[in-house]
Amino acid sequence: MISIPRPSRRHLLVGGAVGALALAATAVLPSTNAMAATGCAVTYTTNSWQGGFTANVTVKNLGDPVSNWTLGFTFPDGGQRVVQGWSATWQQSGSAVTARSVDYNGSLGTGASTSIGFNGSWTGSNPNPTAFTLNGTACTGGTGTPPPTSTPPTSAPPTTPPPPTGTTPVAINGQLRVCGVNLCNQYGKPIQLRGMSTHGLQWFANCYPDASLNALANDWQADLLRIAMYVQEQGYETNPTAFTNQVNALVDKAEARGMYALIDFHTLTPGDPTYNLDRAKTFFANVAARNAAKKNVIYEITNEPNGVSWSTIRSYAEQVIPVIRANDPDAVVIVGTRGWSSLGVSDGGNSDEVVNNPVRADNIMYTFHFYAASHKDNYRNEVQRAAARLPLFVTEFGTVTYTGDGAVDTASSNAWLDLLDRLKISYANWTYSDAAEGSAALRPGTCAAGTFTGTSVLTESGAYMRNRIRTPDNFPTS
Repeated sequence: MISIPRPSRRHLLVGGAVGALALAATAVLPSTNAMAATGCAVTYTTNSWQGGFTANVTVKNLGDPVSNWTLGFTFPDGGQRVVQGWSATWQQSGSAVTARSVDYNGSLGTGASTSIGFNGSWTGSNPNPTAFTLNGTACTGGTGTPPPTSTPPTSAPPTTPPPPTGTTPVAINGQLRVCGVNLCNQYGKPIQLRGMSTHGLQWFANCYPDASLNALANDWQADLLRIAMYVQEQGYETNPTAFTNQVNALVDKAEARGMYALIDFHTLTPGDPTYNLDRAKTFFANVAARNAAKKNVIYEITNEPNGVSWSTIRSYAEQVIPVIRANDPDAVVIVGTRGWSSLGVSDGGNSDEVVNNPVRADNIMYTFHFYAASHKDNYRNEVQRAAARLPLFVTEFGTVTYTGDGAVDTASSNAWLDLLDRLKISYANWTYSDAAEGSAALRPGTCAAGTFTGTSVLTESGAYMRNRIRTPDNFPTS
């Protein structure tokens, strides 16, 4: 690992190539509800794409309290398989599937419920199971009413949002959520956000006045502002209150301009996120409580973990996410990955470790970072492979080398962004600042001068990114 002086950047190492797997569009399938006369109710909903699906299962105990439980069901089609599960121990034998409770959700009192889920694959068709058992008891309902077999009405349910009245990204898309492997808008449609990341707020605060954010929202037509709040390196740990206030002010400014705000808890050195666990809990408790009513906030809980195992990162996430959920239950949360958020590729691994041991939480995505001049086909192949199984968000990337400096690699940058566009993977470019490095979008001295609109203030990387971001968004609403 190379040590780079502040505020230069450093990034991923090298990794091996892996095969590619194409991803098709996501479709939402109807839900299956099975009620139990003697004790249970199950709601089973799926988001499906070609060859794969995500199932979310809610189990409600209508009988006597239980301290441990086992849910059972059978796939209607022999080609359906559980690939990875969460919030339960999943097993499959033939078409029969069982999910056993884990330590934190085994106790279910009368009327209590818990949510579990899994990612699956299918080869023939993908019908929903319609019969469930809880601890061996058939979930058939107190009235004996069978689960619905007819196609639900095509009319929109009462909770469907009305058509957007504004034209900004937030006005159109509203509260985001994760559906399957996609980031979806308030209408349940997969979308891609494109925007820019700040540099460290402790060094470049003068780069983000109103004029700068006006240029980003209106001239660049960006959807997203990533707010990079360093924890070390003269950052949050030196003055938690001041940095928290600075982040909140930028969230407000992004909201006023109709952009999404990605709050980045920017950890890098040390690479072990648990070093900052207490700080993370304090920070996210504050910003989640303060911004819970907003629809434009996304939380990135650790920037680039390095030198640690995936199990360590996963444990950190499972301690921080509940702090956010206690105040903001609806916002998307993004979890860093091993090897400087390379899905483990820069450590010689791959995304299988995340697929096989996902974070036990809902409405989350996983981070991938790259620098186009350093990370090429083997990294792109792994992203394409992983994107069929995991919801990914490129919260940081550069058009230059992993140091954050050097010339723009246009060919590799095009290959990367074409891939992200095709897969609808959202991204934030490093960096919307006038740092003296190749990754900076603004020429040195721009922030002090105070003029941000147009191309004359842009570097080669800035001009390239402005052109890519300014192309029309595709935000479907129906």
